[in-house]
Amino acid sequence: MPQVFKIGGYLVYFWLNEGEPLEPVHVHVAEVTPVKNGTKIWITKAGNTLLCHNGSEIPLNKLHVIMKVIEARHKEIENLWLKKFGTISYYC
Repeated sequence: MPQVFKIGGYLVYFWLNEGEPLEPVHVHVAEVTPVKNGTKIWITKAGNTLLCHNGSEIPLNKLHVIMKVIEARHKEIENLWLKKFGTISYYC
C-alpha cells in the first residue's frame, strides 16, 4: 500500500482497492504496517478531517494528534491522491 507519510510509529497510507466508484479522498492509519481495516479518516473539501472508523484502535489522545497532522498536510495528501487515482472527490 502506498505510504503517504509517518507520524511517530503510525503509518498513513492509501489502500489501493478503494472501490468502484472510487471513494472520496481519505487515508488509512495503522501502527507499523498497513492493514486492510486500518483506521479510516476522511478529508473534507475545507481540509478538515472526519473519523470514519478507528479500526486500528488508536488511543484517542494519539488519534487527535494524528488527525491534526493530517489536516495540516491535507494539500500534500490530495496531490498524492490525484497522482495515484487520477480524480478526487470529497465526503463533504
